[in-house]
Amino acid sequence: MEDTLNASVSLFTIWGVRIVGAFMILIAGWVIGNWVKKLVQSIDKLDDTLKSFLGGLAKYAIFAISLVTILGQFGIQTASLLAVIGAAGLAIGLALQGTLSNVAAGVMLLILRPFNVGDFIEASGISGSVKDLGLFGTELATSDNIFIFVPNSQVWNSDIKNFSRNKQRRTDFTIGISYHDDINKAIKTIQTVLNKDKRLIITSGKEPAIVVINLGDFSVDLKVRYWTATANNWNAKCDLIKAIKEALDKNGISIPFPTTTIEYANASTHDNMLEVKKKTA
Repeated sequence: MEDTLNASVSLFTIWGVRIVGAFMILIAGWVIGNWVKKLVQSIDKLDDTLKSFLGGLAKYAIFAISLVTILGQFGIQTASLLAVIGAAGLAIGLALQGTLSNVAAGVMLLILRPFNVGDFIEASGISGSVKDLGLFGTELATSDNIFIFVPNSQVWNSDIKNFSRNKQRRTDFTIGISYHDDINKAIKTIQTVLNKDKRLIITSGKEPAIVVINLGDFSVDLKVRYWTATANNWNAKCDLIKAIKEALDKNGISIPFPTTTIEYANASTHDNMLEVKKKTA
């Protein structure tokens, strides 16, 4: 009886130490993983995109090592475990193929670098500034600061527009003037406004241009084209549209709106139409 009791106490002590040790290893793995992640993200030589991805990868790798170590504490042979994991890997991969495809897509995004953290992009119909590229998804913030989490596979399998990649952007917009206005005067007025804006790029091949592109139903359409630094693109466009409208008004050039003109063949036809309307009423 005493031997049985001693054996039970010994067994309880051994398993208790193992369980406590497992919890300690688990906690240590989580703490060390977070610490390594912060350490990787603090390396100045890495850009923000690489910091985020490698930091997350290091964290989960350390946590996985901790789990394998815990299993070793309970007498499970890691070699046998790896064989079991390999056998179960196919089933797990099929069950989690969406999740694994996100990881693979994240790796491809990291290698090919279609965007970096801080870039404004549009992918899969969603646009925003990139805040983080993780193992499973990309975090975006829209222009009105709404958080969006997009799975990496969804980003990778779509066309990606990066509005921040190129340092210079071209802007086109159309302004219509009346058929009664002087086209050359309108072009000269708009050109004067463009010349006053120091944000516009004046280099060979990128000079501002104003050309007639269409004779519409109620207006002569002028295309205004210019180049700016990408950071100035939006503000410059808003300011120039306002300044051009004010300059055209000041010079007596009107921006028309749709109107309908009805012409009658002769007076008798007009009188007949009035007579028909009276009878109908």
